[in-house]
Amino acid sequence: MTSTNPFDDTRTLLISLYMTLIGYGVLVGIPVISTAWVTLLGFSEVEVGRVAGADLGGLSAGAVLAALLISQVNRRVLIVLGLSIAVTANLLCLYFIDYSTVLWLRLLAGLGSGIYTATAVAALGARSNPALAYNLMLFAFAFSQALEMQVLPLLSMNGIYLTFVGCFLLTLPFLTWMPKHAAAPAEASFEAKAAFEPQVTPAASYLPWLGLAAIVVTYVNIGAYWTYIELAALDAQITPDWINQVLVWASFCSIVGCLFATLLSDRFGLGRPLMVTLVMMSLIVGMLALGITDTKLLVSVFTFNLLWIFIDVYQMSTVASVDRSGRFAALMPGAQGLGQIIGPNLAASLLGGELGYPAVFLMCSVAALLGMLIYGALYFSLSRTGHQSAIKV
Repeated sequence: MTSTNPFDDTRTLLISLYMTLIGYGVLVGIPVISTAWVTLLGFSEVEVGRVAGADLGGLSAGAVLAALLISQVNRRVLIVLGLSIAVTANLLCLYFIDYSTVLWLRLLAGLGSGIYTATAVAALGARSNPALAYNLMLFAFAFSQALEMQVLPLLSMNGIYLTFVGCFLLTLPFLTWMPKHAAAPAEASFEAKAAFEPQVTPAASYLPWLGLAAIVVTYVNIGAYWTYIELAALDAQITPDWINQVLVWASFCSIVGCLFATLLSDRFGLGRPLMVTLVMMSLIVGMLALGITDTKLLVSVFTFNLLWIFIDVYQMSTVASVDRSGRFAALMPGAQGLGQIIGPNLAASLLGGELGYPAVFLMCSVAALLGMLIYGALYFSLSRTGHQSAIKV
């Protein structure tokens, strides 16, 4: 017996895309937000890394919690729970501005955002064509990132928090566009039982987990680089106006990244382009370890934005390819968030040890190469277990 997939509804796609843009809002806008924490609240560079790690680490914890509950709990309830936590934490940040309190409030805000975001990402993964949905999501990111880079610097710290609050609350009138459950009640027990079982043969059952591990490592690089790039440029005496313009216009490289990723994957598959892209990423973040100039900043940030989206397209498609059920989709924000805990905190420790920004960018470079090696192992495993048909290597 066949039934219509409720997640293929256009309204579900729209609300899911909107929610991912809001849920990932801090991640996308972290360069500007990090600078605001320094200039407006007086946090040190080390404290910024800790606070960013807490916020984005909360995203990871919330995503894991959502993944555990999503097959058993009404998804609309999860959305309301997540946005309620995030809104409450952001509102409390209006009144508490000391480092210790803000650290815990940002962890709480991230937790709510993670529940909210993972529910949306899982809805995209539950569509009949999840790869297309993820591509649309990443295209939308290019525009939201450019908008954040342009608007957030104009706002006060409270203005930034209130903007996130308003965007979360705007979800409520459209809550009914999200299906309550992925399956009929009669199928619910089976769905709950299989929530974390990838739909591939037992020989390859570890492959989705290997893909998630690679996402964690690549986001160590992304989290550290994106948290500190503006502060590192300011430390190198780059003009603030130039930095802002580079961040705004580089956002549109994401569009080009999505287009090229789609075209190349159609011709060469996922494996080779992804590994080449990670090597290129390693080079462009690592070159800043030798010093930052106007030209280097332009080249690095533009290329980073191009390759970041490039990598995300391939990573999400890889996990979707080795996990046909789409149930691991809810864990992808968790993997990204875990990398975002490790990356900024590692960078903060390097800065706290007075090793400077060169050490931070060298660490980013090594993380990108490690991600490449993990994907190499994943694709090799596919070949060894006879699953190369699941994904074009």
